[in-house]
Amino acid sequence: MTLHFTCSTALNLSQLHITQLLKHLRASKNSVSSFLFQRPMEKNPEIALTQMRESVRKLGSSPENHGDQTLMRFLIARSMDPEKAAKMFVQWRKWRAEFVPLGFIPDSEVPDELGAKKIYLQGLSKNGNPVMIVKACKHFPSRDHLQLKKFVVHLLDKTIASSFKGQEIGNEKLIGILDLQQITIKNIDARALITGFQFLQAYYPERLAKLYILSMPWFFVSVWRMVSRFLEKATLEKVVIVTSEEDHENFLKEIGEDVLPEEYGGQAKLVALQDVRLEHFPTEN
Repeated sequence: MTLHFTCSTALNLSQLHITQLLKHLRASKNSVSSFLFQRPMEKNPEIALTQMRESVRKLGSSPENHGDQTLMRFLIARSMDPEKAAKMFVQWRKWRAEFVPLGFIPDSEVPDELGAKKIYLQGLSKNGNPVMIVKACKHFPSRDHLQLKKFVVHLLDKTIASSFKGQEIGNEKLIGILDLQQITIKNIDARALITGFQFLQAYYPERLAKLYILSMPWFFVSVWRMVSRFLEKATLEKVVIVTSEEDHENFLKEIGEDVLPEEYGGQAKLVALQDVRLEHFPTEN
């Protein structure tokens, strides 16, 4: 049996699927809110930090050279449980030492990913969060998965570093914009999306302020449903699928017209990630 779709049919399917997806996300968000309200987050932060440091030392690592704001991100990510936060922190330190031995990923290690010019760094939002734009139509799945992983670290590190005012505080967050306009089946890469979210959740706890998804086509809805299964509830709460005029107005207000490019209703020009120069972020060893 052959199915024939018209543009009108596809549009209706798109609206239906996205509406259903939003209902699912809102339901998840409500359940998360109830869960957060019930869980014991009232633990004294100073006591939790002290206990976390002790747990880190017991695990054979050191919390030295990492301030309260950094440690607090791990505590929040683990519901203020000092032992779980300490374990996550130790795993993060081990991962950084093995995967990012230089302390950063040089441009020369991610040439193909940078060459696509699909990531843009736009400056700071009204709340002081660096704004990163991903143009999905310029991305194509790569066989070099190691380079992709390195690129995820490169872009996250550089985006976060762009908000430093002289020195890292430890609580900096970023705003991501995933632009799906003009994508085709050839651009879809669920593995890359899952990798990005897994890195954020495991190695960059509480670094994501918000992720806006723009222009989601109907054929991407099933992909997003699958990808969202890998997201922790706290991460899913930070995802906003922009579909209405009200969503877009809130999007503009939070980020600011002076930072957003013209195509999104702002006044700025797109700035490719590799064209941004930061004094405290080297591009080569």
